Amino acid sequence: MEMLNLNREMTRCSDKENEGLSDDGAEKSNENQKKRSKGEKRVSFPPDEHIVSGFAEQRSTDPKADSCLTLTEIMAAYQRNCSIHQVEPKPHILQQLQQGVCVGGSVKCLDLKGERLDHRSCEALEVVLKSLHFDFINLQATQLEENGAASLLDMISYYESTTHLDISDNSSMGTSGWKALAHLIKQSVSLSRLDLCNVPIVAGPAQCISKALSSSRLTVLNLCNAQLSGVPLYTLVGALKTNRTLHELHLANNLLNSYQDALQLGDLLRYNNTLQTLELSNNVVADAGLEELCDGLKWQTTGLQVLLLRNNQITAKGMEHLARTLPVLKVLQVLDLGENLLGNEGIHVIRESLMVNCSVQQLSLTQANITCEGAVALAEFLVENHQIKRLDLRMNDVRLGGLMALSVALKINNSLVHLDLDFIPSQEQDEFLSDTQTRLQAEITQRCLINARLRGPAEETSETSTADAHGLPDNTTAA
Repeated sequence: MEMLNLNREMTRCSDKENEGLSDDGAEKSNENQKKRSKGEKRVSFPPDEHIVSGFAEQRSTDPKADSCLTLTEIMAAYQRNCSIHQVEPKPHILQQLQQGVCVGGSVKCLDLKGERLDHRSCEALEVVLKSLHFDFINLQATQLEENGAASLLDMISYYESTTHLDISDNSSMGTSGWKALAHLIKQSVSLSRLDLCNVPIVAGPAQCISKALSSSRLTVLNLCNAQLSGVPLYTLVGALKTNRTLHELHLANNLLNSYQDALQLGDLLRYNNTLQTLELSNNVVADAGLEELCDGLKWQTTGLQVLLLRNNQITAKGMEHLARTLPVLKVLQVLDLGENLLGNEGIHVIRESLMVNCSVQQLSLTQANITCEGAVALAEFLVENHQIKRLDLRMNDVRLGGLMALSVALKINNSLVHLDLDFIPSQEQDEFLSDTQTRLQAEITQRCLINARLRGPAEETSETSTADAHGLPDNTTAA
């Protein structure tokens, strides 16, 4: 009967959070029975005849007992659990357990992406979730419905089953599912990263998640394409203003607008100095929104290091706001302005501010409508600034004149270790011009390699890792 007692205790703990408990033991039992009869149970209760008959329903008093099981034993237990819940074992799960490597009860990944998980399939997974800790559990596009989502998320929360959970592409979790997810966010000690992309987070779910975030231990939250514009974003930002654990917030593809949404994000930067990465790619922040963000950036003294603004309809006019902010920034290290219509005019606007900025180390200007004129302005910036380590100019029309200026600048600059350029096919009729272009690209590559060696292998590896983490290129292309 140990498992039954355990499950009842779990249900009582859940009830206590929302409604409180009576001191009368019989009253507690009646209350739990009522909740189960209403379909609010989110923990597995097998039929009575199976309670003590199978491994899956037994729980040792030794908290380390389950982690001592072999993967073969866990596979067998999972198959018995499936039989109890009258579902077929998932071949993909058995295959992963068979091929997995278990170190001290921990396995790298449980990948269920694309598997259909109904309620009974979720219940059958309990033996796996309680016996192993996974670095990553992928539940993306598993067609979770309300009861199954609630049950599965409660198990992950109770057993502290994972460090990184991806529950993207599940838009039918229902009220109970969202409440269970909020409980997981709030209570889990292990969970540090949550991916919740391509799921509409409207008013109700936004309020659920936001309340949980006020006291969560999450360090990375990915909410790409979650329809967060407007009231849901306002609710989220309200919680994050006082959050002191979240380091990365990813809000790409949310159609965030240039005034209302950008105003909220500017306020977030004003009050939160813990957030280190803010991704806003593929939104509509535009020039007016960038002004709001810059007003918040000025207050960042210990926080934001990475700001990604790729494809946000920002123009040269928006660079005027950035030009006033760059000289006072102390911590921002990575700035991505790629796929915005900055043009040569925009580069001229921020050129002098970039020269005096002492924090930005990686600047991405991919597909920013820059020609040789803009490249010359950037060469002037490279001569004066000795903090910059990576400059991305791919998908721009930088030809011979720009290459000459950049090559000369790198004879003076000793900090740049990556200058990313597209290989330019020879279109010059004159063979001399074509050879000169090839030579300049080779010189730029060689100069960056020399700077990298001067800085040492440890720092070069660090720069590459940072670039990989934020989707920036990891090599210089100049030939």
